[in-house]
Amino acid sequence: MEPTTALLERVRAWIAADPDPDDRAELEDLLARVESTDPRNDEARAEILADLADRFSGTLQFGTAGLRGRMGAGPLRMNRAVVIRAAAGLGAYLSSVVDRPKVVVGYDARHRSQQLALDTAAVLTAAGAHVDLYPRALPTPLLAFGVRHLDADAGVMVTASHNPPADNGYKVYLGGRAVGGSGEGAQIVPPYDAEIAARIAAAPDAVDVPRAETGWSLIDDKVVRAYLDRVGTLTADEDRRLKIVTTALHGVGGPLLATALAEAGFTEVVPVPEQESPDPDFPTVAFPNPEEPGAIDLALGLAQDTNADLVIANDPDADRCAVAVLDPRAGTHRGTETAASSGWRMLHGDEVGMLLGSEIAARFDGTPGATLASSVVSSRILGPIARAHGLTHTTTLTGFKWISRADGLVFGYEEALGYCVDPESVRDKDGISAAVVIAQLADRLAREGRTIVDALDDLARAHGLHVTDQVSARFSDLSLIPATMQRLRDEPPATLAGSRVTEIVDLSAGHGDLPPTDGIVLHCEDGTRVIVRPSGTEPKVKCYLEVVRPVAAEADHEVMSAARREARDQLDQVGADIRASLGL
Repeated sequence: MEPTTALLERVRAWIAADPDPDDRAELEDLLARVESTDPRNDEARAEILADLADRFSGTLQFGTAGLRGRMGAGPLRMNRAVVIRAAAGLGAYLSSVVDRPKVVVGYDARHRSQQLALDTAAVLTAAGAHVDLYPRALPTPLLAFGVRHLDADAGVMVTASHNPPADNGYKVYLGGRAVGGSGEGAQIVPPYDAEIAARIAAAPDAVDVPRAETGWSLIDDKVVRAYLDRVGTLTADEDRRLKIVTTALHGVGGPLLATALAEAGFTEVVPVPEQESPDPDFPTVAFPNPEEPGAIDLALGLAQDTNADLVIANDPDADRCAVAVLDPRAGTHRGTETAASSGWRMLHGDEVGMLLGSEIAARFDGTPGATLASSVVSSRILGPIARAHGLTHTTTLTGFKWISRADGLVFGYEEALGYCVDPESVRDKDGISAAVVIAQLADRLAREGRTIVDALDDLARAHGLHVTDQVSARFSDLSLIPATMQRLRDEPPATLAGSRVTEIVDLSAGHGDLPPTDGIVLHCEDGTRVIVRPSGTEPKVKCYLEVVRPVAAEADHEVMSAARREARDQLDQVGADIRASLGL
């Protein structure tokens, strides 16, 4: 650990350069408690020193995900000083590539999001940019839409998406004159991230960064209206039959989703009242991510109580979309049934991806150059779906910064509940438009006397039964993650669920059209695939599992149910084997 005297001097220097009085007071209080000579404070003093050492152990790094971290004072936290310098670096970069850059800034309802957005607007305006600021907390897809709709050179969204309440983040998009082609309006990738990061590193102390008091413009609701009109082009205005339960998980997507569904003809939409209004503390969920166990239990319970047909959940910034359905086979899906929601289960992200992919592919059937894209860790079924419709399929690295850059993109998805159903207007995942398209599909099936589950069976009969899952391990000691990955490289398993491992691909060397990334792919003789990689946003190692089984075209409901049970059992064994191999 850094010597105490040197550490405390760096804390004092940060205080002197921090423009936020609350953050200065937070650090000043910690300093006073550390410097107290009262022996009764010795234990607390040690804890405070460890906390300060952590806060000052580095600088929150700007990369392809922008910034994301725990809020608090200090260089390794999300705060005004860090964001002001980030905005200064972004402004310097933009000014080096375009004259008087145009920037759109948005924010969600997390703690401090509005202030961080205002700081960004003030810094960029002072740097000579034309800044359009959204006037209230709105979903991330509105920011991505605004970059393209307003022909902006860049966009900034202050959000931590589905992270815990203590976190916040800062996503950067480039467009307009700053970047063209398929990347226009998408999140940054290399080399843009490194070029912006270099200018952030060269920025002055936050207190010395010029900030305008006025000069930016507030975006009026015409842009929100334009977004809703665009979503409306994805669906027909009909007399719908479905009753839908929705939840915003205390985020900002509720009003926009309600309006989009209403304008698509859905008149029976019931929001979860406890989670309808934005609340940055997310009081009813342990973790505000629809994928997490228990996150949508209130929605499932309400769906059962109201005899609903469909459940749609957005994450707090509404760029992700989760779907739950009544499934007579719910008991065959491990961990998806609760006492309050018998018969209901949340679809896996790959299941929603294949449904939406098939729906969009049918609209572009035979269109030259039209492409479906999915991340390397998502199900392989999107490839056969694309080919069946005469379309191209491409596999990208994980994350929509890569998916959205696919040439000719008409649909893209990743298994972590991210779907892009209209890349022409939103070059990112969009939980609002995806919800409208999946609701329309469910409604059309209901008119035919069929269900979402029937549609999944149809895809299995046509392209093989693809069943996926994920196992992961969270690490408190980040140094153990590289060691875990190296263990797999040194001693890969010979078999998974009894099937011989026939191919091992180390993605760190690059593979096919994929640039290098930290990941390992295991292919088995029976078609099973496992991909192991460190998470890009959490201290986790994630293992993505896929079992593929052929299904006869004439397979009936009973045969399909048996096939899914067998695939589920095999997937469980694959998960157990890979965990053992990793020492988890």
